[in-house]
Amino acid sequence: MGMAVREAQARDLALLPEIERSADGVFASLGIVFPPGPTVIEEVGADARVLVVGEPPVGFAAVVELDGHPHLEQIALSAGHTGRGIGGLLLERVVAQATGPLTLITFRHVPWNGPWYARHGFTELPEERWGPQLRAHWQAEIDGGLHALGPRLVMCRRSG
Repeated sequence: MGMAVREAQARDLALLPEIERSADGVFASLGIVFPPGPTVIEEVGADARVLVVGEPPVGFAAVVELDGHPHLEQIALSAGHTGRGIGGLLLERVVAQATGPLTLITFRHVPWNGPWYARHGFTELPEERWGPQLRAHWQAEIDGGLHALGPRLVMCRRSG
């Protein structure tokens, strides 16, 4: 396929919100419609380490730090590029770069969310093991209406 994962460059950043909106549209087939407002990539902005795939990018992964560990905030692919292993390429690179446990919050039952991450070695992280920043992230999702769209869960993958 020849799609290499690379660190996002300044020229890539303006293209990422449209990729995320395209990716969000795929959820509509399950009745999940995200509320209007800034995209996740616009919200995390400079606080995230962003990897992209493609030139120009057709997908990205954004990683922030929560509780001293990497947290996968988002993987998004343009709608026309799903089902080709591109998300897996991004996830492999994120996992390879992670120091310590890698956490994420995702939809429990959406096939390309919870079950997909489980196939890639992630397991549910019990609430008693959440740090304060992860807990605040979870609460922000609830406050933002995300949990009203479907059951969510916290997952973790140990490095190594």
